[in-house]
This record gives sequence, C-alpha cells and structure tokens, in this order.
Amino acid sequence: MVEACAVDLSTVNTVLKKEVDESGSSPAIKLALAKSEDAEIRVEESADELASVTSSLAEGIQERKSLSDELAKTYAALMESRRQARKARSDALHDPLTGLPNFTLFKDRLDVALSQARRHEWRVAVMFIDLDRFKHINDTHGHDVGDACLQIIGERLETITRAEDTACRRSGDEFQFLMTEAGSLPVIEALALKLSKSMQTRCEVRALNLTIKPSIGIAVYPDDGHSAQELLEKADAAMYAAKHKGEGPLFFSQLEKP
Repeated sequence: MVEACAVDLSTVNTVLKKEVDESGSSPAIKLALAKSEDAEIRVEESADELASVTSSLAEGIQERKSLSDELAKTYAALMESRRQARKARSDALHDPLTGLPNFTLFKDRLDVALSQARRHEWRVAVMFIDLDRFKHINDTHGHDVGDACLQIIGERLETITRAEDTACRRSGDEFQFLMTEAGSLPVIEALALKLSKSMQTRCEVRALNLTIKPSIGIAVYPDDGHSAQELLEKADAAMYAAKHKGEGPLFFSQLEKP
C-alpha cells in the first residue's frame, strides 16, 4: 500500500510540474507541489523502512522456526532419554527371561510389606518355589525348551498374582512369591495350592507336553520370623523339606523340630 501511494504521489507531482511549466509560477500550485514532493519523499523513506522491517521480520520468523525445530528435537531427545532411563531401571529390577521382578525388587517389596505389616498387624507370607527335576528337561530337550517352560511358568505366576503381591524369579528354576495382607493360614495354603496346580498344568513346547512339579515352602510373618532374612531362610528350609517329602506346599511351622 505504501509503495502504491508513492507511485500515486509521483504521478501527481509529474502532473503538477507540467501544469506549473505550462501556466507559470502560481504560488498556490508551487506550495502544493512542494508539499506533495515532501510527502513523496517521506512515503518513499517509509517504504524503504518498511522493506527493512519486513526483511527483519522474515529473518526473525525463520530464526524462530529454527529455534522451534531445535526445541522440538531437544524435547524428543529428552523424552527418549527418560524412556531409556525408565527401561534401564526396569531392566535392572526384572528378570530378562520371564519379565518377572528379580530378587532385588522382591527383597525391596518384602521390606516394605513387613513395615506395613508391623504397623497394621497383618500377616505376610513368603513362598520359596523350586521346580523338581527341571535339570532333566534342560539335559533332555535343551535349554531353549527349558527357557520356554520358565517363561510359561512366569506367565502363570503373574496371572495369579494380586496387585499387592509379588512373584519373582530368584535364579535358574527357583521362584519366590510374596503375599501381603495374607490373612489366615488356610487362606495362605489355598493360594499356595492354586499356584502349585497352575504350575503343574502341562507346558506345550515344540510339540512336547511337559509336566513340571513345584516344591513350595512357606514362612509366615510374624509366626516364623520378623526380618526378611529370617523368612527367606525358613521358606527355603520348608521348600527343601517339601521336596524331600514329595507332598504339596509345606509351612515352616509344619517341619519336625529337632
């Protein structure tokens, strides 16, 4: 619009000059011509300034776009970094084969469960689970088949696990189970039997139907101990006794005392 005004003023001034040349030096016309020429100069200067401002704005817009692009890249990199950090933390606390919590996470949750149990006077049950003759599966069918069985067992444990409980793979063919707010001993035993039954369901791997029998030992807070270490050791002892007897889940309190 400013450029158009400058063109219009230039045209008007050309006409005025022609009239001055043809009609002589009329003071009114000369004054109008001088004002018009002055206006033309100011408009042209404004046009130049506007062009400079427009150029600066264009550069600013481009710079802002580049900055926005950089910020978007930085944000994406930050989100990816956080995702990787979360994954690294999760990997450090979970078993890579089954995806179950590992012993580090299990122990932490056991400590928390015991702290809550002391405050609310709850029972806490710790189960030590070992798969009988699992080495025979690895030796006979190979570790790939054994690993597939462990993954199936892990999935079954996870399915039965309540939100407040924790199933973990300790190592090899050893698993552990934490039952918070455990309730009475019959309730604990019922869950242990449910776990045992689920784990003994045939595992279908590569056209093989494999039956895995678990031995389960149970220690209960506060009956069998007050610390995580005590309960883990007594659940382990009960598991070995259950394996020796070849029966179902066994409480530490059921062991024959010397």
